[in-house]
Amino acid sequence: MFANVEDTGLEVVTAREDVAFTARRLHVHDIATQMEGLQRLSQALLNHPDTVLQELVNVAVTLCGADSAGISIQIEDGTDREFYRWVATAGEYSGFLGATLPRYPSACGMCLERGKAQHFTVDKRFFDILNVEAPLVTDGILLPWDAEGTRGTIFVMAHGRKEAFDESDVRLMEMLANFAAMGFKQQAQQKRLVAQERAAAAAMMANELAHQINNPLQSMTNMAYMVESGTSEDPKSLGAGLSQEIRQLSRLVEKILLLPLVEAR
Repeated sequence: MFANVEDTGLEVVTAREDVAFTARRLHVHDIATQMEGLQRLSQALLNHPDTVLQELVNVAVTLCGADSAGISIQIEDGTDREFYRWVATAGEYSGFLGATLPRYPSACGMCLERGKAQHFTVDKRFFDILNVEAPLVTDGILLPWDAEGTRGTIFVMAHGRKEAFDESDVRLMEMLANFAAMGFKQQAQQKRLVAQERAAAAAMMANELAHQINNPLQSMTNMAYMVESGTSEDPKSLGAGLSQEIRQLSRLVEKILLLPLVEAR
């Protein structure tokens, strides 16, 4: 049965434990439309991994006939006030891209804790707690995913219909949740590759600059020897030359300091 989260406006229940929900027979998904959606996702994964999460929520809206869809992640080192972030949104909730949600009350948290598909609704009390205005969630499905040590959820929502989704949508969303995990993993891998390339480029530049530093250092060493041994016939000229080498050395050191500190992991 539904668990009312201490009168916060959230009602969240494991979908397959909600008898009324599992009894629904609302629609049959068109296979051709599903295949088209999966093809779009596959192409995004292969060719445009940076767009796959957005493509995923777009597909979720289309395939489930939802009014809105979104993907959340648990923020690394998040605070109680900002614990989840919406990293992709579509439909009527598109304007909430990048929004953060607290650790509690949270349908996302309950979904991740239970590790199963959840059926949920959200009324005005919840939005009053967050001090935001948004369409109410009159019917919704929320699923967990986990990738690269990061946990999150993917969800579809209706904002007026009280019976918009059924068991067939849960099965479809379970597949999309796997795509969300793959998409996030693909993006993480791409970021690592970019970081490794930047680190390699920075290392090469640092090595080159280090070699360049040897020139003014060697020159300064020679000048220091001349001063120490008293063999310089023109101290003023020697001082000018030393100042020039110091400036050159300073410029090279500044270049090294400006190199990105990227850890290739």
